[in-house]
Amino acid sequence: MNLQYISGSTGKTTGVFIPISEWNELKNKYKGIDQEQIDIPDWQMDEVRKRLADYRKNPKQALDFDSAIDDIEKDL
Repeated sequence: MNLQYISGSTGKTTGVFIPISEWNELKNKYKGIDQEQIDIPDWQMDEVRKRLADYRKNPKQALDFDSAIDDIEKDL
């Protein structure tokens, strides 16, 4: 991908330029990538809120990523 980084007067990167042909390829590959906002269904937001509340009540019940993967792999 031929990206061009745009910098401000202080040298800090402030943006990225993607050639239109590559942007069109990305839009074809990842449908909806050009949407400004993605709507999340209410049921999904409710589930996330419930899981966060459960975690806050008992954070020690949660597994870190590596432990979770180890548990999954031992059952394979």
